[in-house]
Amino acid sequence: MPDHHTVASSNPHTSTREPVRLRADDVTLGYDGRPIIAGLSAAIPDRSFTVIIGPNACGKSTLLRGLSRLLAPTSGQVVLDGKAISSRPAKDVARRLGLLPQSAVAPDGITVADLVARGRYPHQGLLRQWSNDDEQAVFDALKATGTVDLAPKRVDELSGGQRQRIWVAMVLAQETDLLLLDEPTTFLDIAHQVELMELFAHLNRQGRTIVAVLHDLNHAARYADHIIAMRRGEILAAGPPSEVVTSARVEEIYDLPNVVIADPITGGPLVVPRPMPVGTTQDEEATP
Repeated sequence: MPDHHTVASSNPHTSTREPVRLRADDVTLGYDGRPIIAGLSAAIPDRSFTVIIGPNACGKSTLLRGLSRLLAPTSGQVVLDGKAISSRPAKDVARRLGLLPQSAVAPDGITVADLVARGRYPHQGLLRQWSNDDEQAVFDALKATGTVDLAPKRVDELSGGQRQRIWVAMVLAQETDLLLLDEPTTFLDIAHQVELMELFAHLNRQGRTIVAVLHDLNHAARYADHIIAMRRGEILAAGPPSEVVTSARVEEIYDLPNVVIADPITGGPLVVPRPMPVGTTQDEEATP
């Protein structure tokens, strides 16, 4: 039966209401029997650039892991293309959804080219072996991330920033319409952060749905068209940056006095923190 669940879209390049390919329905997610998120529902607008923000340990990565099927909910369900994601074969999910986890580990001694080629695994089968299309997909992914010259090197020889771009390349090589990215700019200097965010924005303009967990609030405000703001396992707000990234909301989420001004480049919201006494932020319970 087709799925008719829809959500209002904040993307000016899409229609007013878009079908939702990926959503969480009343899910409870956690670790070792300890819930981090309880009874949470969230919808990812199709063809949006959605960014999940919030303080450390608020459940951002936990939600992303649930949406990707990496973490199974103890109640509720995640729905992908109208069907519970838990009922889909792993290869079927991997052909629809690409995931960049927060702490990816490469096999010892593997080369960059071989690691990125693993992104083509969902497209292989008994009757479908390595092809020119696979070779092209790997090259395109390396080119998009500026890592073609790294192809023959071993991954364990690379810097942290280079490794992060290689992992992004592997996800791009999957050629899925949905990309889930957990802190994709980790280890990158500011120039490579902007370069990667511009790449994601370009992929989004081409029609891909991007969902990213980010710590940089101003990156989120500049590049996202849909923001999900979380705190203590709950969604406090969801919508376009102009509605979510306000001074009052930022202080509510982060306990951070601030001023929101117009970004001189985009005109969108730009968060400028106010000075605050040392030791006044609230510690939150750690999340695995």
